[in-house]
Amino acid sequence: MMLDSLDPTLIMALAGGAALLALALAIYLALRDRRGNGEAEAQAQALAALTAEKMMAAQAELAGRLSQLAESQAAAQARLAQQMQAQERQLSKSVEDRLAEVTRRVGDSLEKSSTQATLSLTELKERLAVIDAAQKNITELSTQVVGLQDILSNKQARGAFGEVQLENLVQAVLPPNAYQFQAQIGDGKRVDCLLILPNPPGPIGIDAKFPLEGYRALQNAQDDVARNVARKALGASVLKHVRDIRERYIVPGETADSALMFLPSEAIYAELHANLGDVVEQSYREKVWIVSPTTLMATLNTVRAVLKDARMREQAHIIQKEVQLLGTDVGRLDERVEKLQTHFNQAGEDIRQIRISTEKVTKRAGRIEELQLGPSEETPLVPAPDRLAGE
Repeated sequence: MMLDSLDPTLIMALAGGAALLALALAIYLALRDRRGNGEAEAQAQALAALTAEKMMAAQAELAGRLSQLAESQAAAQARLAQQMQAQERQLSKSVEDRLAEVTRRVGDSLEKSSTQATLSLTELKERLAVIDAAQKNITELSTQVVGLQDILSNKQARGAFGEVQLENLVQAVLPPNAYQFQAQIGDGKRVDCLLILPNPPGPIGIDAKFPLEGYRALQNAQDDVARNVARKALGASVLKHVRDIRERYIVPGETADSALMFLPSEAIYAELHANLGDVVEQSYREKVWIVSPTTLMATLNTVRAVLKDARMREQAHIIQKEVQLLGTDVGRLDERVEKLQTHFNQAGEDIRQIRISTEKVTKRAGRIEELQLGPSEETPLVPAPDRLAGE
């Protein structure tokens, strides 16, 4: 047991006992040196006895205090043990609660993470499905592009491609009786499309051309010199097509004095008008008009308006005849209305005469009511007046 944990009273008792013991020992030693003096020895013995008695009393008191101290220490230890147990239980409960909360949070987090992972996997599967579909579309598009390249690389297939585009544009704008595909003109020549127009101007032929090689050479040129050479070659190719169309599809007395050259490419059409103006002017002089899909659409709309006007002129005599018949019907209707008006006037006159007769009858009834029914001496009977002339 540590001294600093002892009761202060006990410490003082122990200190007092030690002091008495030291004093008794000193007296004993002093008296021992004086053995010859009997009185002093007796005093010393009495003092020793008194000291011993006091020491025994101090020891008894010390023992009591030690017992009391032990009891208080035991009680304190018991209280401390109870406090420690309570704190331990509280700490254990708090730790269990914390562990339960942590477990719940971890479970919720794991569940949420699992849900999010499931959603992410579902979205990933959907996106992968979309990507697969897009990949299939890209594959199909690549196949189609390869097929288009094969078509455009072959002159005959390229011509068929231009003819199909020409047919789609013409069928979308004009009525079926206004055109004919692969029509035969002249001495057995066949034109891609023949617009059937009245005279003037007459039928107009359309030929689909696609000078792709010259345009590709122009696009692949690396410098200005090669670009100028390719542009001249493209112009020469277009002029050759223009002359062929003039010679084949402009037949005097059978077709119009002009024809159309259809380029199924806006890029080539733009290149001609931007950098090959002399070629375009030469085509004008040859009476061959170069058109692209856009300008052909505008031309076809103009043709449709011309056809509509021609049909109206063809039906003009029918319209005039119908107008004459309409005038006859209007005259007949006027006569009948006039007769009906005469009937209305006669009916009005008859109604007026009836009204006059009813008024006369009403007046006579009033006079009859004013007459007295029996004879009287004072009032002679008044003879009725003669009928007025014309009543």
